[in-house]
Amino acid sequence: MGDVRLAGVVGAGVMGSGIAQAFAVAGLPVILTSRSDEGLQRAMTIISGSMDRLIKKEKMTEAEKAEALARISTTRDLSSVAGCDIVIEAVSEDEPLKVEYFRQLDVLVGVEAILASNTSSLSITQLAAATRHTQRVIGLHFFNPVPMMDLVEVVRGVRTDDSVAAAAENVVLRLGKVPVRAANRPGFVVNRLLCPMINEAVFALGEGLASAAEIDEAMRLGANHPIGPLALCDLIGLDVQLAIMKRLFERFGEAKYRPAPLLLELVEAGYLGRKTGRGFFVYD
Repeated sequence: MGDVRLAGVVGAGVMGSGIAQAFAVAGLPVILTSRSDEGLQRAMTIISGSMDRLIKKEKMTEAEKAEALARISTTRDLSSVAGCDIVIEAVSEDEPLKVEYFRQLDVLVGVEAILASNTSSLSITQLAAATRHTQRVIGLHFFNPVPMMDLVEVVRGVRTDDSVAAAAENVVLRLGKVPVRAANRPGFVVNRLLCPMINEAVFALGEGLASAAEIDEAMRLGANHPIGPLALCDLIGLDVQLAIMKRLFERFGEAKYRPAPLLLELVEAGYLGRKTGRGFFVYD
């Protein structure tokens, strides 16, 4: 695998916009794609706002912001990523949707390019099976908010080539982040440990053990967590949390991974956390 000169990001949600920002700030041109103009406009607003916060913290200048924004191209045309050296899929955590994107990308992108998924729970081997060139598929799991979080889990599928894994880790390092290798198991490292803890907090809330604010305060003060589990779930997205728990429960078949009923009920109600203005807490 050669040097990465141009990156592509498929999906312009919170994660996709954050990944695009990371590439742009690192000095790499990036093409951000979405199915809608509205999604692309919202992504650029998110990126601009994120950079403004960095400027306020004196971690970026106005000139650096302008230069980084100029490195981001937006388009609804998926074929625009054809010339990219790496393409990172960051669409919703929906297996059929991701599989379909990998089928399309496998045809569009050159055989020497890396195809990566930002999936938080799906099998990289299974996603790779949708392609003709399974050896170039890898997982690069970024964490929200991408501009602030240093970790990227690097997940190899059964057929991922050594050169692809090495090149992917180099990309992570160029972004100023820390690659941690994880086996292709449900939830990888962080979500395998974190999501059951969040799920247990939802069980506790549903059982009336304490209020949402009290549960979070107890974990912040008693476990020295910077953010409580329920507020963290709101940040991650209740739908994402539910999808991960369902995946863990399906793959391991153990009761400890059973999604909390209250989590399912809130997702059914459309209360998905910060992105909808309401989850376990209410947001402006």
